[in-house]
Amino acid sequence: MSPDRPLVVTAGEPAGIGPELCSALADSPYADDVVVIGDRRLITGGLRVIDTPFPAPVIPGKPDPANARTLLDGLGRAVDGCLRDEFSALVTAPLAKSVIADAGIRFTGHTELLAELTNAPLPVMMLVDGDLRVALASTHMPLSAVPGYITRDRVRQVLEILNNDLRDKFGIRHPEIVVCGLNPHAGEAGRLGHEDRDVIAPVIEELLARGLNLRGPLPADTAFTPAAGHKDAVLAMYHDQGLPVLKYAGFGHAVNVTLGLPIIRTSVDHGTAFDIAGRGEADTGSLMAAVELAATLAVRG
Repeated sequence: MSPDRPLVVTAGEPAGIGPELCSALADSPYADDVVVIGDRRLITGGLRVIDTPFPAPVIPGKPDPANARTLLDGLGRAVDGCLRDEFSALVTAPLAKSVIADAGIRFTGHTELLAELTNAPLPVMMLVDGDLRVALASTHMPLSAVPGYITRDRVRQVLEILNNDLRDKFGIRHPEIVVCGLNPHAGEAGRLGHEDRDVIAPVIEELLARGLNLRGPLPADTAFTPAAGHKDAVLAMYHDQGLPVLKYAGFGHAVNVTLGLPIIRTSVDHGTAFDIAGRGEADTGSLMAAVELAATLAVRG
């Protein structure tokens, strides 16, 4: 079933594999359901394209910071269209943070920029591979900054957003969420760190009393095992605590979803792959999965 309005797909870093991934949509079941925002010269096939020509020549594998502003302007156009109900959902091909930074533009990632563009107070990053869903309490920051970032208020807000979007966007009536601890062995009752006992556990108790279905804090090394019995989602405290498990299980066909936004946004689970750009070797699996999930969420919403 197709959404009643088109999905918008941003083609991403032009010197990476994004344009060829988007071009592959022309031969997919979703060819008539998508509009691509990118440089028309780089998008092959009979797709609808909102043309954003890049000022500097595009050479596969050799990104040029001179194209960064046009790239971000295209993303802004896509978000604006979603907010105005021109598009039913946003799907993003990968960007290169370093290239945008080299252009002198402050940029920490798609997730954070989308929150800024939509005035969302707290975006939540979640990767999906079938029934395995892993959300993050923190995203793109140094590991040394994570303990100070993980406050009671932030854990509470993330769990509320995760619970609400699993219910409202994914149609899970009463989501069951496993919550990882921050420290090894979930802190060993304070012997290996106090955050699990003093920050995470009290929030879980509070939200349990409000009717959320939570378990934890569990040691991250067992939270994903059959013994933990998670059903709907796992909340990891930081990027490299949860995503290696998800990407090991589903790299190449997993989908990145941003929760907490007033729009639906999905993305590929990989980067720009400059080393194979322009060779026709890119695996389209994750983009196809991202488009399929975006369409499903749009129809459900």
